[in-house]
Amino acid sequence: METSLELTNMTRVQQFVLLGFPTRLGIRDALFVVFLSLYLLTLLENTLIIYLICSHKELHKPMYFFLGNLSCLEMCYVSATMPTLLVGLWTGPYHISFITCMTQLFFFVSLICTECTLLASMAYDRYVAICRPLHYPLLMRPQVCLGLALSSWLGGLVVSAIKTKCIASLIYCGPNVLNQFFCDVSPLLNLSCTHVALTELVDFISAIVIFCGTLLVSLASYSAIGMAVLRMPSAAARRKAFSTCASHLVVVGIFYSAALFIYCRPSRIKSMDLNKVLSVIYTVVTPLCNPIIYCLRNKEVHTVLKKTLHWP
Repeated sequence: METSLELTNMTRVQQFVLLGFPTRLGIRDALFVVFLSLYLLTLLENTLIIYLICSHKELHKPMYFFLGNLSCLEMCYVSATMPTLLVGLWTGPYHISFITCMTQLFFFVSLICTECTLLASMAYDRYVAICRPLHYPLLMRPQVCLGLALSSWLGGLVVSAIKTKCIASLIYCGPNVLNQFFCDVSPLLNLSCTHVALTELVDFISAIVIFCGTLLVSLASYSAIGMAVLRMPSAAARRKAFSTCASHLVVVGIFYSAALFIYCRPSRIKSMDLNKVLSVIYTVVTPLCNPIIYCLRNKEVHTVLKKTLHWP
């Protein structure tokens, strides 16, 4: 009976406090303006890309199909975390209910898993286009592209549902301050007062499978592309291909480096201030840069953009 009462008392945490970036008011105001501008710019960039892809038949190709999915994901991704960051900068530490926190965690984990799979699918698409051009219409036919995209989205939902259920089932019995600007896995594990070994194991295995598995696919694809480019007789073609692959690899490298550092570790993380900085990289900087790297530097996108804006 006494143990039952103790467990009941241990489950009374009904809300968390997102600490965000606790700085002076003037600095918070400046950061609010900066992050709001980045948020709106990210939404504008990705909305423009989706519009161009949907409205121009010359962009109805597998590569742009994946780019459209990525742009849609980036808007959802940044919208899952940025509102709590902005509210925290505007009002100070933000109080968030347990259910809202778990909902944010679910969408965040789902979207980050989906992004990993989409980046791998895009790398594979480029591999087929450059290394096996004669088989490209068959290997990247619409049914295959749709299947890759659907598996990315559904796979992210399934993984997120498992991870969120494990974390939501933990008992939070005392401190409720999350040293983060959104509900993330590691800060929540740090607050749990029950045994988290199983939850950490699930988190670690899923991170290894999703992050490392998709990273290996991307690296293998770009390595094969690099070797194929080196065999190209034209120096101009080599420069163009290397420029494109290098840009893609920069985005992939930044995203995976920050994400792997935080998530592919079996123990709870203590250096949360460093985590917040890294979280900004893959929740704010990457969604902002992806459209520029993948689309806005693309000649076909430039052409349809000029048509849309009626530029000479």
